Amino acid sequence: MSYLAPSEFVTKMVDAGESKIFMSTRDTIIRAYMAGAILALAAWFAVTINVNTGQPLVGALLFPVGFVMLYLLGFDLLTGVFVLSPLALIDKRPGVTLSGVLRNWGLVFVGNFAGAFTVAFMMAFVTTFGFTQAPDKVGAAIGHIGEGRTLGYAAHGAAGMATLFLRGMLCNWMVSTGVVGAMISTSVPGKVIAMWMPILVFFYMVFEHSVVNMFLFPSGLLLGAKFSILDYLIWNEIPTVLGNLVGGLAFTGMTLYATHVMTLPKRQADRAAKPRVAA
Repeated sequence: MSYLAPSEFVTKMVDAGESKIFMSTRDTIIRAYMAGAILALAAWFAVTINVNTGQPLVGALLFPVGFVMLYLLGFDLLTGVFVLSPLALIDKRPGVTLSGVLRNWGLVFVGNFAGAFTVAFMMAFVTTFGFTQAPDKVGAAIGHIGEGRTLGYAAHGAAGMATLFLRGMLCNWMVSTGVVGAMISTSVPGKVIAMWMPILVFFYMVFEHSVVNMFLFPSGLLLGAKFSILDYLIWNEIPTVLGNLVGGLAFTGMTLYATHVMTLPKRQADRAAKPRVAA
């Protein structure tokens, strides 16, 4: 399946981060919007499967289809640029600045939220027949998710906030591994398999993904769930974004970069200095 060596795909990660920083505002927003919308559709799809089958594993097995589609189409998630863009800064690519990285993150956040919210509105409209009746069982389930994963954390105070942050870290450890998976192979089947595995883990383990939550929680608010916008921001979205940033960069981006790029010149020098053994 045309596997690339780590030193090759990590270089591709840095190249990708650089290209995203220099991408136009128009293209960044469009790609982020579509990524947020497609991932939201996949989340709606997975919740529907869980509700109709009563088997969360089935929904987790099929949810990665959205992630695979959006990355094969070249769209961008906030969780992905959290990992890729800083690598170009760390690698000291010409013209890459901290303000460029922050600009990329901000634009992708806005685009992801707009795309996810579009699907949230559509889902709320569809499951209530244009807000003329109570939500169906799928809509009701999505509303309960929002309540449980805001007020549920708040009930535990600081321990709940720490748990939320750690779930955000764990989430983007897996999701960013899926982003890297798209670069591990040069064939479509290889990319799909490499992306599918870590996304399955994240979704089944109910880790916190900032873009998925941009769909789930606004959906719950539109459907009359018993939590507020402030609850959503303080007891989910903001800590999740921070956890996603730390987890993805620390466990995926920096570990791969440190061991496969930063050490490459040293390894080459070591091999050159090592005496050859006569055959």
